[in-house]
Amino acid sequence: MEKIMYIIASPRGANSKAKALSDAYLKKLKSKNPNIVIETIELWDENLPDFDADKAAAKMTFFGEGQMNDKKKSVWKSVVEITERFMNADHYVFAVPMWNGGLPYRLKQYIDIITQPGISFNFDPEKGYLGLLKNKKATVFYTSGVFSQGVDPKYGIDFQSTYFNWWLQMIGIKNIEEVRFQPTILTKNPKKDFEEALTKARELV
Repeated sequence: MEKIMYIIASPRGANSKAKALSDAYLKKLKSKNPNIVIETIELWDENLPDFDADKAAAKMTFFGEGQMNDKKKSVWKSVVEITERFMNADHYVFAVPMWNGGLPYRLKQYIDIITQPGISFNFDPEKGYLGLLKNKKATVFYTSGVFSQGVDPKYGIDFQSTYFNWWLQMIGIKNIEEVRFQPTILTKNPKKDFEEALTKARELV
């Protein structure tokens, strides 16, 4: 039975275009395959721990800096639990709006929690990063208010998908599909463009 983890990075609820697109995709997917299991993570409702000095110190023990003592093991436990929950899915669906050229900070916080050595990736001085997630898929819905691909830099630069797609591959997710609704404000035909994005979302199924 396929398990989908649906991660919503927008706090805007029903007003989020990224969420609307991903909702349409999942609705179509569920109609085609009623047996899939969907677990939803609303990042703005999740109790995400701060990745503070203690957790950073625990992480660095994997790189030979210090020892994993009882205190570090205790704070590391919550990181491992959140990361393993993420890794238990087969397919990831992300609703990702652009904030100031990049990602919403709650999504970045989540990434910083679950991107851990020996769990989601390994590192080799010769080979670089080695993702540990195998046979996974990601479907990403990108939106932005002003930026769109190919625009003059005065309208923004994409640190959203460039970073996020790199991160997915870094942890081992190579099968990545995406739908974009960019821009959502400056487009001349917002309703028409959004309907086209909805069609693309459903066609992915």
